[in-house]
Amino acid sequence: MKTYETYGDNQLLDLLSADDGKAFTEIYNRYWRVVFAIAYSRLKDAHLAEDILSDVFTSLWSNRNKSAISSLENYLASAAKYLVFASIRKKAHEERYYATSQLNTEVNAEDDFIYKQLYEFATKEIESLPERCRLIFRYREKGMSNSEIALQMKISIKTVENQINKAFHHLRFAMKKILQVLI
Repeated sequence: MKTYETYGDNQLLDLLSADDGKAFTEIYNRYWRVVFAIAYSRLKDAHLAEDILSDVFTSLWSNRNKSAISSLENYLASAAKYLVFASIRKKAHEERYYATSQLNTEVNAEDDFIYKQLYEFATKEIESLPERCRLIFRYREKGMSNSEIALQMKISIKTVENQINKAFHHLRFAMKKILQVLI
């Protein structure tokens, strides 16, 4: 009786496709060093290389009935290289995401501070408007149309338009001053 060590790759593949666990063990024993070396040479990380080794042989076992492998060594080497490249792409993506999220966090904190300062400044400027102008502007902020504001306050639409223009002019002038200070 032949031992598995004496079988060729094609015989082992035939036995593997027939769910022979010993054939799988022999394939693993023959090629694990090659697969590990391919992964480690590109990644320089033993833990990642072990993960790829595990993934390659798990895939070989999972697809034992489906795959038509002509050269076992080439198949395993190609599978290892594919997983190495996938790992490199994943790592690069994670690094880009981390760098972007760090930048966004810093920018968002600064933006939030500036937004709060501008909002407080604008609120203060709105409060400094004459009473009727401020009231019309507040109605406008709530989404009321000029005609609705005119009806509500019992004034003409033209007066509403003039007061809103006056408020915007005042705010634009004040915002230019504050932006010059910030820049």
